[in-house]
Amino acid sequence: MKIGFIGLGNMGAPMARNLAAAGHEVTGYDTAAPDPEGVTPAISAAEAARDADVVITMLPNGQILRAVADQVIAAMKPGAVLCDCSTVDVDSARAVADQARAAGLGALDAPVSGGIGGAQAGTLTFMVGGSDADFARVLPLFEVMGQKAVHCGDAGAGQAAKICNNMILGVTMIATCEAFALADRLGLDRQKMFDVVSTSSGYSWSLNAYCPAPGVGPTSPADNDYRPGFASELMLKDLNLAQQAAGSAAAETPMGALARQIYEDFVEREDGKGRDFSAMLPRFVARNG
Repeated sequence: MKIGFIGLGNMGAPMARNLAAAGHEVTGYDTAAPDPEGVTPAISAAEAARDADVVITMLPNGQILRAVADQVIAAMKPGAVLCDCSTVDVDSARAVADQARAAGLGALDAPVSGGIGGAQAGTLTFMVGGSDADFARVLPLFEVMGQKAVHCGDAGAGQAAKICNNMILGVTMIATCEAFALADRLGLDRQKMFDVVSTSSGYSWSLNAYCPAPGVGPTSPADNDYRPGFASELMLKDLNLAQQAAGSAAAETPMGALARQIYEDFVEREDGKGRDFSAMLPRFVARNG
């Protein structure tokens, strides 16, 4: 399949590389990042999109997505599919899908979970919004880049699923870090804490798979001085998106709102920027010292 790939940063580059390694013809464009092995460079986003069967974008936010869509939709051939794998606001995802469909193109919003490690290993999970037909066309590519793709509904449904998932993640990581800090104050050994909670009602992905305590549980960024991983500022971005969506939907999300405030304090007023989002643990330990 002929693929245009726009956005070759920490996530996009390994995704594009895996597609090329699987035998697809991949042309890539990024304003700054180098082209990964096997990817043919283009001089513009429009050139990368021209004649492609599928154009994949991996971009920082909805505003940039809309700007790139203006460039690539005009260059794409009729019947091609625009598949955005960025994490953006639901309104931008739906607006770009409407724009693509009006031009005779397919459109999917397909944000991912799994981080840089998942992108490199080809084990991402895709949460996909769009038509059944467009999902079926792009599914073979999802299967190269990831281990699972869930068709969540029509345009915007993929972004909705991602936002809800990461709101849960942000809240549970804060609770996990608070609990470990409390356990420290109570004199409970961290390994014993893990052994109990990981097999009890406190079980969660934040604890069992991504434990914020170094030397406890499976290897995680906590064992690498909290180098991301999933950066705290990206968690703040996703929690901001969740609160934006909650406002649009008139939904009450008090825990999500509080988690957003805590991560905002951590990233913008403390030492959280550039650290993994699980670095909340040393923050709470310091505050309880």
